Amino acid sequence: MRLFAALSIPDEVAQTLLLLQGGVPGARWQSREQLHLTLRFIGEVDGRQASKIDDTLAAIAAPGFALELYGVGTFGGRDPQQLWAGVRANDALMHLQRKIETALQRIGLAPEPRKFTPHVTLARLKASPRGKVMDYLSDHALYASAPFDVGAFELFKSTLTPNGSLYTAERNYPLGR
Repeated sequence: MRLFAALSIPDEVAQTLLLLQGGVPGARWQSREQLHLTLRFIGEVDGRQASKIDDTLAAIAAPGFALELYGVGTFGGRDPQQLWAGVRANDALMHLQRKIETALQRIGLAPEPRKFTPHVTLARLKASPRGKVMDYLSDHALYASAPFDVGAFELFKSTLTPNGSLYTAERNYPLGR
């Protein structure tokens, strides 16, 4: 199974993200069910590894915190591949992500090679005109969600389909314990 640890996005915030969708040819916009903030992509694991990962994540103790989405951006440099909503600087989020990363490395997972850039993916881009992407970034540069409380993180299973990935929350890990 293919796993990742993430924060769910509350419905009221997700609705503001769905309103941002449009105006970029070639964009495959994320559905409501696909909106989340990945803390650590884990990848393909067998059942035994999944059980060990679950036990490890369940042992993480961290405080709950408030989070605010802020701004938009792209990954892919001069050939943008992804549109995302960013996150206002948040020490508690970074602390939680580091705890998850460290815990997973302790049980033998390879370190995540990419620098953690907290974001919520809005769309995957395929041959989207660069000018339209730049217009989108300019039009939505000041996007900000209302702050929302984060009281847990989750372990998700990702199933690849021709219509995109399906995400299923497998386990919920409360914060503030």
